[in-house]
Amino acid sequence: MIGTSWTHRLARILVRPLLGTWVRPNHLTTLRLVTGAASCLLFAQGSPVAVGWGGVTWLASAFLDRADGELARIGNMTSRGGHMYDYYADTAINAAFFIAIGLGLRHSWLGDWSIALGLIAGLSIFLCSLFAEWLELRSPPGTRAYSGRWGFDPDDALYLMAPLAWLGWLSAVLVGATIGAPLMMIITGIRLLRLRQGASVAA
Repeated sequence: MIGTSWTHRLARILVRPLLGTWVRPNHLTTLRLVTGAASCLLFAQGSPVAVGWGGVTWLASAFLDRADGELARIGNMTSRGGHMYDYYADTAINAAFFIAIGLGLRHSWLGDWSIALGLIAGLSIFLCSLFAEWLELRSPPGTRAYSGRWGFDPDDALYLMAPLAWLGWLSAVLVGATIGAPLMMIITGIRLLRLRQGASVAA
């Protein structure tokens, strides 16, 4: 399904010159994974310089998350294996981000609690992503676990992590994620459970 968000449209324009070259969607997914991991390592250090560069690499990684899928779609290179690689790379990096900022904030006013908060947020994001994928697989084609509005998808919020980091607001981000991510995980899990129960009754 062609993405309709602003970031999908921009990615579609920028990857179009790659059509007909040796570059494949999995190459972009690997680059997304590498830049995401580098960003997490930088955020985990917690120093102002590391956080600054962590934001830069995070923006690049977040955009590559869009670019690989768009290249696959407009180049007719979609595959189940490529989708799963993209999905697990995204899930792992997004979860690792919150664990990383939790480690990086251990010297902030949160103290060692930041590590626990990062683990809670990261694990919740990971499980929420799994539940969302399973929900979409069990739903009619084209169904999305969470739809966007006004040209923005819910996961476009990840782009905000870089400017929020540069502004020094990662502590607030972590606290908010520790509250919001488990709630979203529970809501998504309930939706999945109801869907499975409905399918069992129908069968």
